Amino acid sequence: MRILLVYPIFPKTFWSYEKILELVNRKVLLPPLGLVTVAAILPQEWEFKLVDRNIRTATEEEWAWADIVIFSAMIVQKADLLDQIQEAKRRGKLVAVGGPYPTSVPHEVEKVGADFLILDEGEITLPMFIDAIKRGETSGVFRATEKPDVTSTPIPRFDLLEFDAYDMMSVQFSRGCPFQCEFCDIIVLYGRKPRTKTPAQLLAELDYLYKLGWRRGVFMVDDNFIGNKRNVKLLLKELKVWMAEHQYPFAFDTEASIDLAQDPELMELMVECGFAAVFLGIETPDEDSLQLTKKFQNTRSSLTDAVQTIIKAGLRPMAGFIIGFDGEKAGAGDRIVRFAEQAAIPSTTFAMLQALPNTALWHRLKKEGRLRENQDGNINQTTLMNFIATRPLEDIAREYIEAFCALYDPVKYLDRTYRCFLMMGGPSWTRPAKMPELVLVKAFLIIIWRQGIKRETRWKFWHHLFSIIKRNPRALEHYLSACAHIEHFFEYRQIVRDQIESQLAEYLAQGAEKPYQAIEAKVEAVASK
Repeated sequence: MRILLVYPIFPKTFWSYEKILELVNRKVLLPPLGLVTVAAILPQEWEFKLVDRNIRTATEEEWAWADIVIFSAMIVQKADLLDQIQEAKRRGKLVAVGGPYPTSVPHEVEKVGADFLILDEGEITLPMFIDAIKRGETSGVFRATEKPDVTSTPIPRFDLLEFDAYDMMSVQFSRGCPFQCEFCDIIVLYGRKPRTKTPAQLLAELDYLYKLGWRRGVFMVDDNFIGNKRNVKLLLKELKVWMAEHQYPFAFDTEASIDLAQDPELMELMVECGFAAVFLGIETPDEDSLQLTKKFQNTRSSLTDAVQTIIKAGLRPMAGFIIGFDGEKAGAGDRIVRFAEQAAIPSTTFAMLQALPNTALWHRLKKEGRLRENQDGNINQTTLMNFIATRPLEDIAREYIEAFCALYDPVKYLDRTYRCFLMMGGPSWTRPAKMPELVLVKAFLIIIWRQGIKRETRWKFWHHLFSIIKRNPRALEHYLSACAHIEHFFEYRQIVRDQIESQLAEYLAQGAEKPYQAIEAKVEAVASK
């Protein structure tokens, strides 16, 4: 059986990083971990080819070669996924689909011709698909009523990837998150009981990447890496030894909840293992909004103190922010900007709130009659809210645009990044010295030209650079990497402005604004219960 695995295109988003990737001659930030895991679960006597459409399109020979085409996608990849399903059907191919988007809204992929829907988690539903293929069936829907034990998940088929195209590799230790944030679809897809692999499993995956020659960054793609702190610490204690024995070949990034700041041992272990950055879902500094959206873990202590504790431990924070929560007061965008400045967070994702399918937020808004018709929720930063908010969408959108542009003003970004790395701690070890790759030297020279000579940042760039060299030299490499990030956001903020203003103008031209008093009354009633 010949299987063509196809990963649809991501639109330009915060995470696409195309301008940063150009600096280091890469095409994509991260590989499709889901598809290479699917390839590992399917019978290994089958043949596999993988096409990441963010790198290249499938060739005519690859289409002709395939018996079955398998797609996996997130909601943000919807447009290209639907197009490619239809392309495969035009070529007479059997099509199987899975991943977060098909699992959330299976009828949409079914409507355009998908034959097999392999939904939920593949450790359970892929064997059902395999059995159907062996019986000669040509269609089917496979769902799971339970969550799989991920200790049985095999090592992903990293060998199918085009390594030179990616800036980082992906591995996963856990699935699920113990919290109950109303807007989050992770707990819907993967549950609230974090399930982890064994340390031996994760180290075997790193061994395989090492054997294949990978020596760059690795993203631990867990949606909350510290959801099961006991098991994470067991992993980190073994990973610390592995990294030292292999002379620290990787630098890790991951995502975690803000309560990481309350566990000094955990932060110390992460830094000793080579973790460099952690994405934190902060969402908003407004405590009322955090309470309403049930993100209680962010209300237990000072968010600013928590972020700075993480920085001082040696981890660069990346933060997610959202505007548009129910009951939100005017000026939310400015408050987010002030918080990022105060906490010294260099990179932030920032988007308008979306009601993702089947989340608690989506169910509540549907019950209240507030979902906008024909508007899918996604996490792209160039998308208007897909529901009627408790204050005018025009006000939220304009605050969002101005805040997004302020966060990525080149001078403010450079200052914020400098303050972050001045206070940053670090590991007791250092990586073995080696000659930098030519592509990194070229990238550094481009940053010098743009930020140190061409732009208004020139004086601050040199002052901050020499100050970091003098006052915190062990942070220099990570500092320069963070400086490079503005190359993406400098242009991306104009894309955000143009697309949001265009969508807003169309929205207002349709007379879509509604009275807000009745909506506010509903929200107050919900909050009082």
